[in-house]
Amino acid sequence: MATTMQVDIVSAEAEIFSGPAVMVFAPAVMGEVGILPRHTPLITKIKPGEVRIRTPEGTEEYFFVSGGMLEVQPHVVTILADTAARAKDIDEAAAIAAKQRAEQALADQKGEISLAQAEAELAEAIAQLKAIQSLRKKTGR
Repeated sequence: MATTMQVDIVSAEAEIFSGPAVMVFAPAVMGEVGILPRHTPLITKIKPGEVRIRTPEGTEEYFFVSGGMLEVQPHVVTILADTAARAKDIDEAAAIAAKQRAEQALADQKGEISLAQAEAELAEAIAQLKAIQSLRKKTGR
């Protein structure tokens, strides 16, 4: 019986992670999903949020994805993200500034960007900040 699975996280810019895992948590549109080796095949959209990967050594890796697709096969999990980054690499100041810009655009309702775009940017900025906060809680930094 397989105790690990191959996990690949890729975006248009680069491959962010490729390696074995014993568990993966991802922000699917229907809610967070937990994936173990030999999981039933699944394809679903993912929303902005945190992806956690538990390695065979027992450590956890944290990533931010801005959305995309999740494909699960019994021994392979592939996340095709619009954009992705290791949580530790996210610029908190830039995420806060993006959140404030999106909130201002929503409040003005007459800015240069559409309501849907402002809402999407706000959701992404909030998800980035949550990923940073989650990482800080878990690492004590």
